[in-house]
Amino acid sequence: MRSLTEGNKVPAAIIGLVVIVGLALGSFFIDDLPVVGSGPSYHADFSEAAGLRSDDEVRVAGVKVGRIRSIALSSDRVDVTFTADGAWVGDRSSASIEVKDLLGQKYLSIQPAGQAPLVPGATIPLDRTRSPYDVVQALSGLQQTVGQLNTDQLAASMRTISETFADSPSQVKGALDGLSRLSTTISSRDDQLSSLLANTHDVTGVLADRSQTFAKLLVDGNLLLGELRKREDAIDQFLDGARRMSEQFKGLVADNQQQIGPALAQLDRVTTILQNNRDNLNLGIQRLAPVIRVGANIVGNGRWFEAYFCNIVPPSVGPINSAGCTL
Repeated sequence: MRSLTEGNKVPAAIIGLVVIVGLALGSFFIDDLPVVGSGPSYHADFSEAAGLRSDDEVRVAGVKVGRIRSIALSSDRVDVTFTADGAWVGDRSSASIEVKDLLGQKYLSIQPAGQAPLVPGATIPLDRTRSPYDVVQALSGLQQTVGQLNTDQLAASMRTISETFADSPSQVKGALDGLSRLSTTISSRDDQLSSLLANTHDVTGVLADRSQTFAKLLVDGNLLLGELRKREDAIDQFLDGARRMSEQFKGLVADNQQQIGPALAQLDRVTTILQNNRDNLNLGIQRLAPVIRVGANIVGNGRWFEAYFCNIVPPSVGPINSAGCTL
């Protein structure tokens, strides 16, 4: 019996090559696999792509359920292939291209409808799809259209029309005269209009480049609003607690009215007596100040009393106090 290394090298190499090729193909088409893929795929026909791109989000009720796999032109319509994993898509469902943020990013919104599920690979027809109006593309088209206008020729045409209808009634003449002045104004402001449209194009380009930054700014703004809403709840709780505490104090005062009333009356009489003797209290405080100062001098040098008594012994008696008092 031959060993594997000696007799089965060629079959083993072929089997290994087939396995490697199969794994490579599986990695490329993993999204199409029924178990580990990204879910069943469907089609939707639109009159225009409206800025929708591959890998854009697919949402059902605002929740992401898949992505756009491909966008292709099919005759007079746009065929959008998308996936929807974990979401029920009915046979009467509709689809629309919605604006994701202020910078013009799009996503595909599915509105499920119908009694039976939509068969994978089926198409949502054109009469159940809707494309948005793209303002950015409209402005870009306006810039290109206006940029191709010959303003001098337009002004000359308006003047010719005005001269042709010079003998017309006053209403028509006034309208044409206004058109002539309008064309003259447009011709004189050609450079400014071109600069304005160019700046508009630059602004839209900058906004498109800063898409992620603006998206993060909007997310941070939502976080800020959420935090303010939490603080609002805390303030409401504080005010509610203050209201309940006020009610408790009212009950406490009502329950102890008999004790608090006489006490307040006594306090009022005491304050009246103190107010009537205000001058006497001030005089007593003024006269008490020297006494406190002398007492501080007596006991302020240590843990003893210290005082100076003058003329207790006459200055002529003996050697004691022979000089008398010296202050």
